[in-house]
Amino acid sequence: MLPAVVKLCCGISYPHLRSMTGLQHTALAVIGLEIIDPQRWGRIQHHRRPQAFLNFNEHTKPAPATEDELFYVQQGRCAMSKALSILEDKEGWKHEITESNGDVICSKVMPGARKVFKLEAVLEASVEELYDLLFVRVEEMHQWNPCIQQIKVLKHVGPETIVTHDISAETAGNLIGQRDFLTVRHSCKQKSAVFLGGEAIQLESFPPQAGFVRAEDGPTCIIIRALDEDSTKSRFTWLLNIDVKGWLPKSIVNQALPRIQLDFTRHLRKHLSLS
Repeated sequence: MLPAVVKLCCGISYPHLRSMTGLQHTALAVIGLEIIDPQRWGRIQHHRRPQAFLNFNEHTKPAPATEDELFYVQQGRCAMSKALSILEDKEGWKHEITESNGDVICSKVMPGARKVFKLEAVLEASVEELYDLLFVRVEEMHQWNPCIQQIKVLKHVGPETIVTHDISAETAGNLIGQRDFLTVRHSCKQKSAVFLGGEAIQLESFPPQAGFVRAEDGPTCIIIRALDEDSTKSRFTWLLNIDVKGWLPKSIVNQALPRIQLDFTRHLRKHLSLS
């Protein structure tokens, strides 16, 4: 029953899976094992977890047990699977921006005419450092990224899934304006890579807040891979997929979203250079 539900939730077609190659295919296989046989996955993780990642879960809580917690975990995994499928599909991508530092942004128009944006960059940080900054210590992001006013973890669901409430900052030049987000985030670790996926979630206990437009993430993901020739650097791939809501023209939104990605990597690089 559960595998059938997972297939329906993730929306991944068998022809598409057969065409997948490389690290994303491996990640989907890992996610599938987590979902279909969590006990077996736990045993494999215990015996095979690389030394480099042994300390990643020091600040997380025990594995989920309740039905509600399992729902959040499954939604996070499905979001990651769908986002990886978007990235793996090579058709339809259009070049948008190439920066002098080598950062590249491409876009693709999805069903419903919404654009998603893919940023690819090389960062001067290890996979472990970036995982720590972007997942373990996500609540501290506002300290180095002025585009973020606050990120609050509302729920810790096992070692790999969290539910967060994010508020963007009201900064000069922000074409979209201030938004808040309610997101389930899931992480998946490999020997030399980390996958961070997420998607909007609704909670009756946390309705849209007065004074904010509730935007919706996802499915979205970040892939962090160690450079083969230098483990102190990482290839950083970010699929940005946001419905900003409100009444903004698409032209304004499509102009602002890649700028958000470039601003993020600029602030991230500055923080890494100081730490």
